[in-house]
Parts: sequence; C-alpha cells; structure tokens
Amino acid sequence: MQEPGSPAPRPFWHRLNTFFAFPFQLQPLGYALLLAGASLLIHLFFFLPQALTLLLVELGIVLAASRYGFKVMALGARGIVRAADFPRMLDEEWTNLPWKLFALLVLQGMVGGLIGALNPALGYIAIFVLSFTLPATTMVLVQSGSFWQALNPGLVWETLRAIGWPYVLLCLFLFLLNSGAQLALVMLLPVFKGWIALPLFNFVMIYFGWVMASLLGYVMYQNHAALGIDLLPGAGADERAIDTRTPAQIAQQQTDALVAQMVTDGDVAGALALAYEEQRTKPDDLAAQRRYHRVLLLAPDKTATLLDHGRRLIGMLAARDLPSEALKVYKACGEKDAGFVLDDPATTIALARAEWRNGEAKAALALLTGFDKRFRGHAAIPQAYELAARVLVQGLDRRDMARPILKTLERRYPDSEQTQEVRWLMREVV
Repeated sequence: MQEPGSPAPRPFWHRLNTFFAFPFQLQPLGYALLLAGASLLIHLFFFLPQALTLLLVELGIVLAASRYGFKVMALGARGIVRAADFPRMLDEEWTNLPWKLFALLVLQGMVGGLIGALNPALGYIAIFVLSFTLPATTMVLVQSGSFWQALNPGLVWETLRAIGWPYVLLCLFLFLLNSGAQLALVMLLPVFKGWIALPLFNFVMIYFGWVMASLLGYVMYQNHAALGIDLLPGAGADERAIDTRTPAQIAQQQTDALVAQMVTDGDVAGALALAYEEQRTKPDDLAAQRRYHRVLLLAPDKTATLLDHGRRLIGMLAARDLPSEALKVYKACGEKDAGFVLDDPATTIALARAEWRNGEAKAALALLTGFDKRFRGHAAIPQAYELAARVLVQGLDRRDMARPILKTLERRYPDSEQTQEVRWLMREVV
C-alpha cells in the first residue's frame, strides 16, 4: 500500500527526464562503464577463436546488464527509484528473469512465424499484437517471477486494463527509445572507430535498456494499487516535494496510518471500531470498505462479520470493474469459511469469468456449481450454464460433462442465445 502521507505518483510522462537521468546515477553509471569496458577482455583470450570469444563476452555483458535492468524494474515497481537505495545483492527470484524473458521472446517468435507461414496477413497482425503486449507481459513476469504466468493472457489483459489508455503512450515512448538507441549508434560509431567502438556500442545499448527498465518500473509503481503491488519502506521518496493529494485523500491516509498504528500496538479492537465507524458513515467509500476488510481479517472472532461484509465488498469491487481484487477478497473469505458463497448472481458470474480469463478453469467451475439451485428462476441462469459448458469444453476437455448442460438449456431455454452458443461449442469436429 502507499505509505501514509505520500502523494499519489505523478504520471510517467511528467517524469521523462528522471528516466533518462537514471543510468547517470553514480552506481549504475559505474556498473555500465564496467560492463561496457568488459568487451576489451576479448584481447586476453587470444588462444580462442575471435568469433567465439566475442560471443561469450558479449553474452555475459548482456546477461549482467539484463539482470540489473530487471532489478531496476522490480524495485522501481515497489517505489524505489534511487540506485543508492538498492540492495547490493539480487533477489533469487530476479536472477533467472533474463532467461525467462528470452524464452518468452523465442516462443512468441515461433508462434508469430507459424501464423505468418499459414497466413501472411494474420502473421503481421500476430506480430503486432505480440509486440504491443510485450511491455505488459514483461510487467507480469517481473511481478510474478513466473514464466507460465507471463504467458497467461488473462493476467496480461488485467495489466493492460489496470494501466488504461496511458499504455498506448508507454508503447510509443518505448518505441522511440528503441529507435533512439539505433540512431545514437548510427551517429556515434562512424566517429569512434577502432578499439573504442565495441565498448561504445555496449554502453549505448546498456544506457537505453536501463532507461526503458526505469520507465517500466515507474509505470508499475504508478499503478501499484490496481496491480496489487506492495510498496517498500521509503517508496516514492522523490515524489514528496509535490503533494497533489486532495483533502479526502489526505484524510483517508491519515485514518489508514492511525488504524495501522493501533494494530501495531496490539489494539485490534480499537482499530476495528475505528474502521467500522468509517465504513458505516461512508458506505460508498471504497477505501473505507477495504480498510474495514483488512482489519476484520485480523480479528479472530469476527468471521461472520467478515463474510457478511466480504459479500458487500466483493459486489462493490465487481460493480467498479475490479474483478482481480474482488477475487482476492473472495478467496480470503473462503480461507476463513470453506462454505463461503456469494448471494448475488451477477457478481458470481463476474468472478467466474475473471477466474476463466486467468486460466483457472476449476476455480471458475467451483464458483458456478449449484448456481441454478441457489438462484432458482433467475434470468442469469442461462449465462451460468453457458460459461460452465465453455469451461468444461475448452478448459477441461470434458465434453461428456457439458452434454447434460446442453440438454438442460435446450429443454428450458430453447431459443436463448446461450443455448445456441453451447450448441456451437458442442458441435462435432471432424
């Protein structure tokens, strides 16, 4: 969460100068010069073929620069933008990110090439889509550390939605930075020839790579609340000179700080009373409802209250198009009570769709189990049937379990759009 008393992060297009200046901070500048100069080591391995030596040295430089770039992104996403505040060692989860990104690029290239071989026009579209979503894919990789989650289109789509229309602007800036690196090389290399050319080439590529990493990390930090990223102590230290908070935001952050201090002091009952009163007097204030939910999770004897409030909070989050956060609340309530179910059909379907988009077929099906009995006669039942059939056919490859759903739809809702959709899903494929 944002540190109480800190202003909201400024839009990244207001801070472009800081991204260009990042590699010139003392630590990254020294490291970049060291890596760029390492290319001179090829002259020490004269007993190896020159091409092989060059390949090995350059691969090592790229790997080291990439690892530091991911460190810049990961810490920037948590609000740490000054290299002097970076820990000396890499976290274990960041060490293999360059290899995972390389594997992602290879896999995407193979997919794009395969589609292009089948249909050149679709191939161009596939390459454009993969290129457009690459920044979001990289963000998912940094946040999760998982190659497989970075391949999940649902998580990539949630990242795109969290950032919103500025994502297009981000892609434009990244394209310009990539073009700027090429232009700088075209201008500099003809002037600097001989032994200095290779270190200069490496330095330019490292510089622009770390500028991009700084930009991507800040965009994640700017949207950390929507992306569910926890900030580190001292986050946003360079933002505090300009306070753009509204009076309502200041009041919310002060209340957050007071509740957090009461919990730290062991006064959970007092924190719960304060959080309850805030959400009671501000029923439409999402921040107050979130705060009350967090404190309820800490109260061991308030399970019934937690579940009741959880249903209302989940409905509020779903209505505001925040399905990922709604799922987190749903799962937190489920951990307290395995029998926890929602009492609103629209919210239930919204969460099931979110699980399905995230690739969690069984979780989506669990949400829909018994839907027609819990909401007997409701108009949303055909939608639930259709989604359940889609999950069974496309997610679990259980056409046998989907056939009774189709029969039920044809008997109860023969003319509905959902019946036609499930009939199409269950068509015989030759």
